[in-house]
Amino acid sequence: MQSLPREVQEGVDIMIQIKAKQQNVSFEKNVEKLAFVLSAHLYNTLDASKVIEEAAKRSGISEGVIKAAWDAAGEVIRTWATEGHNVPLPGLGSMRFGVRSKSVQSVDEVKTSLISARRVIFTPSKEVKDELQATKIAITCYDKDGNIVKRVTSADTNDVEDPEQENQNGGNTGAGGNQNGNQGGNTGAGGGEPNPDGSTED
Repeated sequence: MQSLPREVQEGVDIMIQIKAKQQNVSFEKNVEKLAFVLSAHLYNTLDASKVIEEAAKRSGISEGVIKAAWDAAGEVIRTWATEGHNVPLPGLGSMRFGVRSKSVQSVDEVKTSLISARRVIFTPSKEVKDELQATKIAITCYDKDGNIVKRVTSADTNDVEDPEQENQNGGNTGAGGNQNGNQGGNTGAGGGEPNPDGSTED
């Protein structure tokens, strides 16, 4: 029941389900340090066909037409994102590609081996952030043996993380570089953000 769309769950108070599991967080061998670690509870991963079926019911458009549009939109998004565009995702936000990389002082040291990972960066729309902010959070606490020891509805600040604001000390400079890791300010759609180890990320 929890995996159904919000409008389908009539009379159900929708909440983000969080589990707080007691586990050993010690990094020392043979030393136990128990703490409750919070993580989101994921019910399941919905198949694309389920989403298409629900969209067809809501729109009155056939599943075949929606699937064709779904596939075409996905192809366009992938193509434009790899070309360096920040691509809108209707009703959700936008997506772009970026990289994690190390910064170097000399231009002679610039090479592709500086890139440690390629990233997909999703920026939620105001509507998505408002929806997330308005949704209550329910926490279920488990001891180290997996027994439920407490349930609580949280009273957090309802802050929503914005990927574009993760590190305001970083200087973004275009489609994958870092102009100056110590200067703030965005100057393009894909720069790098300095990390404590001297690497950058976009």
